Amino acid sequence: QVHLAESGGGSVQTGGSLRLICTASGFSYKPNCVGWFRQAPGKGREGVASIDTSGDMTYYAESVEGRFTISEDRSKNEVYLEMSNVLPVDTAKYSCAALRADMYCTGVVWSPDHAYWGQGTQVTVSS
Repeated sequence: QVHLAESGGGSVQTGGSLRLICTASGFSYKPNCVGWFRQAPGKGREGVASIDTSGDMTYYAESVEGRFTISEDRSKNEVYLEMSNVLPVDTAKYSCAALRADMYCTGVVWSPDHAYWGQGTQVTVSS
């Protein structure tokens, strides 16, 4: 059974750093793309970053480019989101997702039906 588990969320002050971890298990195939998404209270889900797991191409939302970095450790089936210089607007529930078989990275705008999703981890940035 496919399972994505996020960890590393918590509270951090403006300008601080945080590292989120997405651990994948139960896949019968290797997802070509894994991404991080976030949803703040009262707002829609926003794509944050994604990584092409076959070639390491990365994609970022304009709002986080230069501050967040997505990376992976293939030996551990883990994908990371390094968040630095965080701002209060980064406060949200962060979820990771993996594209279904035969789908490929095209950026950070994904259809919910095209991926498997984790439950999310809360990130709160205080001013």
